[in-house]
This record gives sequence, structure tokens and C-alpha cells, in this order.
Amino acid sequence: MGNGTTRLYSALAKTLNSSAASPHPEYLVSPDAEHLEPIDPKELLEECRAVLHTRPPRFQRDFVDLRTDCPSSHPPIRVMQWNILAQALGEGKDNFVQCPVEALKWEERKCLILEEILAYQPDILCLQEVDHYFDTFQPLLSRLGYQGTFFPKPWSPCLDVEHNNGPDGCALFFLQNRFKLVNSANIRLTAMTLKTNQVAIAQTLECKESSRQFCIAVTHLKARPGWERFRSAQGCDLLQNLQNITHGAKVPLIVCGDFNAEPTEEVYKHFASSSLNLSSAYKLLSADGQSEPPYTTWKIRTSGECRHTLDYIWYSKHALRVTSALDLLTEEQIGPNRLPSFNYPSDHLSLVCDFSFSEEEPDGRL
Repeated sequence: MGNGTTRLYSALAKTLNSSAASPHPEYLVSPDAEHLEPIDPKELLEECRAVLHTRPPRFQRDFVDLRTDCPSSHPPIRVMQWNILAQALGEGKDNFVQCPVEALKWEERKCLILEEILAYQPDILCLQEVDHYFDTFQPLLSRLGYQGTFFPKPWSPCLDVEHNNGPDGCALFFLQNRFKLVNSANIRLTAMTLKTNQVAIAQTLECKESSRQFCIAVTHLKARPGWERFRSAQGCDLLQNLQNITHGAKVPLIVCGDFNAEPTEEVYKHFASSSLNLSSAYKLLSADGQSEPPYTTWKIRTSGECRHTLDYIWYSKHALRVTSALDLLTEEQIGPNRLPSFNYPSDHLSLVCDFSFSEEEPDGRL
């Protein structure tokens, strides 16, 4: 390996070997990474694949072209939504009974996560269940040109697991060569006026190519059956916050998240009928354009097999259009033991969409 690759391997090895938890602030906006040596994404991808050489190759997923008109004069904005599975929960709490323990080893699973990110090269990355932000994702992604923000859950279940790496939470990354941060809000969600354990990050970004502004938000709502009303209240609180941040939908909006809710739940209906004029991007992959995918998570726990649609990318349909979306893994690709596995690092599938701005709105909306 040349000197550049050797230095890169050292950086990757540092993150592989780092496991000690350190005291973290409530949230962190990453400092400017200009003083750090940049990493070539292709070289980092090669290093990840070298670590993963004993595992099966990652599955091929294709983008579906959804363009209905002439291409935009500006490059699309690629957004990735992904619950990456907190390491402490995967090893200590989630009971994936069909997943071999070896498949969950952080030294390799981390490289599978990075491989997925590097393969699709998102401009914006919205993650949930991040419990290795400070020792892995922030240092590496900052050297790839991303600026990151992390907002942990106040009472993360990861902290109940022995040898945990700190709390899990939401993380939002964007490429600094494409966007300028206008403002950022870290939101602790409420339900029936009570502060909850769920959070969101909302940032207004300005495109450097076009000077157009938009808001990007990431969230992770309360899990488990029986909490439907709670999730509904959290969703209403998030919508109200986003209403204020976007000045009543004058700023285009993209909301990514693990909502822990099927499309039949109230919280989904609140987002679908909101005055923010949102639509769910992955419906566009269905034959009628009106149906969500059959699943975004598929796992087997001690309680049985769980196949659900819980993850979404919502967008302002008046101001943005989806030009392509990444297709999901098939049942055959996922395999009989479901997720996670040696092939795939999380129990949730990543969602990736390309967005472009619609033409300027006559009423002056951005």
C-alpha cells in the first residue's frame, strides 16, 4: 500500500479499535474539518472491503428513474435515510435470534455501514440509532467533506447495556462543498405536553450552486405496539416545530425518519395530510404511486418474525420532485434468516432518493 493508503488504514484502524465511552455534550455540531487530511472515498471503500473480505459481497440495489420532465440545470440532491442499528442494542438487547453473533462484531459491521454509505455517496445523510458518532462516524465522515450534528436520546436504552459506547441518537450530515448551514435546531419531542425520550434535528441549508434554501430534518419516534397515540402526539409536535422553522411551508422540506409506524397509524396520516403539503417519496416506486413498500425492516426476534414498513422520506411536493429512488432488497436477497446478517449490517434498509427543485413558485415560495 502507498503512503496515502497506509495513513488511511491507520485512520480506519483507530476507529475500529476505539470502544471506550467518553463524556459527551448533549449534542455536537462538528467543527470545521479543513485542518484534517481529506480521505479519498474510493480508498476508504477499498479499505472497508479489505476488512470484509471473508463476508459475502453486498447485494446489488438499483436506482429507479422517476423523472417525468427535462433534467434540472443543477445536480440533484441525494438524501439517505437509515436506522443503522445501535451497536449496544444489536449485541445486548434486540435478540436477533437468527443472526450469528459474529455478524454483529463492530469491527466488521461498522465497515458494512460505511460501505453502504460510500456506495451511494449521499449529499445528505440522516441516521438513527447512532451510538458511535464521536469515535467513528464524525471523524471519518468529516474527512470525506461532511459536516455533522448529533443529538442523543436523553435516556438512551444503550446505557443499560454493559460496555456500551454512550447514548444513541439521531445524526445529520451534509456535504460542505454543496451546502451552507443557515440554521440548526435540536428538538426534544413532546407528547401531551410531556418531554419524551425521542429527538429530532432540523437544519436549513442553502445550495451553493443555486442559492436555493430547504430544510432537512431527521427523527426517530417511539417504538413498540401500544404506543400509537404517543407516536401520534410526537409527530404532531414535530410538525408544529417544522411549521415554524419553514415559515409555514415557504421553505421546502425533507423529513427522514424511523417513525416506528405503519402507514395505517395516525402519525402517518398526520404527515400525509399536513398543511406542510408533504408526500412520501417511496410511494413513487409502487405500481399506482400511492402505496408504501411492503417492508423497510425485516427481522426475527424471540417473539417471532417482524416485517414492517416504518421508515420514510417525506418531502414538499409543491417545491421538490423525486428524480430517482433506490429500490429495496428483495425477499430472496434478504434470505430466510432476515436482518441483520453477514450481508447487511442493520435490521432496517437504507432509503435513498434524488431530489431536484421544482420551478420557482409564482407565490414566491422558495
